[in-house]
Amino acid sequence: MQTPGTAKTVLITGTSSGIGLAAAVGAARAGWQVIATMRDTGRAEPLRRAAAEAGVAERVQVKRLDVVDPGSIAACLEEVLARYGRLDAVVNNAGAGRVGTLEQAGIEDVRATMEVNFFGVVEVTRAALPHLRASGGRVITVTSVGGIVGQPFNEAYCAAKFAVEGFMESLAPVAATVGVAVTVVEPGAVASEFVAALELDVPALLAAAGPYAPALQAYIARTMESYGQAQTPAEAAAPVVEALTARTPAFRVQTSDWARDFIGAKLSDLDGSAVQTLTGGWVR
Repeated sequence: MQTPGTAKTVLITGTSSGIGLAAAVGAARAGWQVIATMRDTGRAEPLRRAAAEAGVAERVQVKRLDVVDPGSIAACLEEVLARYGRLDAVVNNAGAGRVGTLEQAGIEDVRATMEVNFFGVVEVTRAALPHLRASGGRVITVTSVGGIVGQPFNEAYCAAKFAVEGFMESLAPVAATVGVAVTVVEPGAVASEFVAALELDVPALLAAAGPYAPALQAYIARTMESYGQAQTPAEAAAPVVEALTARTPAFRVQTSDWARDFIGAKLSDLDGSAVQTLTGGWVR
């Protein structure tokens, strides 16, 4: 158990790669004790190597946590509290992408996407809140520009991220009354294993797309091009660490100028025509 004056403790989900891995190392470098969680701890070697290279291996503890399993969440939190005596922040980062359109995807695909990206966030947050109330802590959730701007062939993913944004925006003023700060961090394109993990079989997707094949082909081409200018995971994770350490973190934080411009266009688009013109161009 921690003694007074030792490092604050943060639990981060989805740390086997990408933003989660970079956030875990960045938080440890900022002096936090990091509980770096992932569904499969057999994938922890890249994180352990990065932490060792940064000289912070002693401040990064890998734990198993599956965000869609309430028992796994409870067991992980119990271990954290038993060892450190407190929890000062949670970073909801775990997520899964889904490319496809509703007519071609089964409803189970939509439900699975919502389960990981929305209900997993809700369950981790719910379980952590009593401990964050005790510490005056923080909930930081990595969403996406796709949680503000709906994007072609990402209906399920964007729906989940929209739901997370609405949930956190609604929770924030309530949590503030008990001393808990809530922040959402909105990346755009990030060059990480999250994209590779989609394991897209483009020919198969196009073959199954039926009348949507030309639009899907245009979308995939545009998306691959945009990832050529993507942020690195470390760049996207930096605002997560800043939200952990800021005296008064903002509720909504974008990770790049591009993300700020993209989201700003949506928030000022009262009739939706500007966004429809923009994203409609991605599928033509």
